[in-house]
Amino acid sequence: MKVGVFLEDIPPEEGGGYTMQGDLFQWLVKLASESRHEFSIFAREPEALKGRLSNSSIETIRFPGSFAERVFSKARRDVAAYGQQKKFATRFEEVARNAGLDFIWFVGAEALQVDIPYMGVVWDLQHRLQPWFPEVSGNGQWKHRERFYSEFLRRAAFVIAGTKAGSDEIQRFYQVPATTIKILKHPTPTFALEAAKENRRANRSRVVELGLTENYLLYPAQLWPHKNHANLFYALRVLREKHNLELPLALVGSDKGNEDWLKRLARELKIDSHVKFLGFVSNDELIELYRNALALTYVSYFGPENLPPLEAFALGCPVIAASVNGATEQLGDAALLVDPNSPEAIADAIQLVNADTAARDRLIARGWVRAQAWTSADFVRGIFSILDEFETVRRCWDH
Repeated sequence: MKVGVFLEDIPPEEGGGYTMQGDLFQWLVKLASESRHEFSIFAREPEALKGRLSNSSIETIRFPGSFAERVFSKARRDVAAYGQQKKFATRFEEVARNAGLDFIWFVGAEALQVDIPYMGVVWDLQHRLQPWFPEVSGNGQWKHRERFYSEFLRRAAFVIAGTKAGSDEIQRFYQVPATTIKILKHPTPTFALEAAKENRRANRSRVVELGLTENYLLYPAQLWPHKNHANLFYALRVLREKHNLELPLALVGSDKGNEDWLKRLARELKIDSHVKFLGFVSNDELIELYRNALALTYVSYFGPENLPPLEAFALGCPVIAASVNGATEQLGDAALLVDPNSPEAIADAIQLVNADTAARDRLIARGWVRAQAWTSADFVRGIFSILDEFETVRRCWDH
């Protein structure tokens, strides 16, 4: 088949989505020759990809139109459908058909409705599970997500979930048949695995430059309310009052409208001198932050999967993570799982990692095994297998 690969425009500051999409693109280019299918990359600026595709058979297709044009195009299509016109295609679909594409793989969370067989990924359906968080409900977000998923998932040839927990949610909320859903786990980010295999010593001077001392906690997460920074702050207060322990906390991530509130809360709890808001950092800085941290405290309410625990596993950083649906499936016994609603439970886990060297070493060893178990190369090969499965179906009609 001739497969179109749709990459969304994600800036580096967006974190996990940018990391995962970049990895999958990199490994698709490396491994494309292993597949009998042809691949074409949709890109708004194809010239920017030429260097990365110079030794590859993969071609590029200029992604059509501005955002406003795509919205207008979809509106025209909806009007045509309402008026029962038999034929109307969006500009994106016209370009895809003119390129002779048989199938489209939407790599990231952004996707478009299209009358060509396609495969998409679901990272989370938390607007259904926790609709009270403003980032999945406010400003029309809930309606937008619900409208999109209701059609997109039900029409997909395949839907990729990262866990059985995620698969169950897709089936329950949108009545998608289990046979349509393929489970491909989040892969450990390549930058973390490559840094680990270089086996270089941790560079403490890099974190000192960021204003950190020894025994700090690390939480790389965008400053969304659902990331649960607030209960982590309360856990720092519990550590001080219950365990007589004061630890710095390094927060990495872009402000999503919650930073001012978190700074006020830190002052109210009298922990503000221990909380460092570092904003966006480079990969090199992030690597050293992991390597020198006492632990990753990933207490987000959202699951079923998250990338930072996998990065921490690769880089020798013990993981404390929220016990959300899917967490045990993703992290196994390589992380300490805690109730995200309980500052006391979070604080006790931190105290355990701080006081029990043997327990900390066990977490690091188990994490390294888990980090190597599933990579972006494995994920891309899983995509190839899914395409092979659909090929016998797609040959039944012309373009």
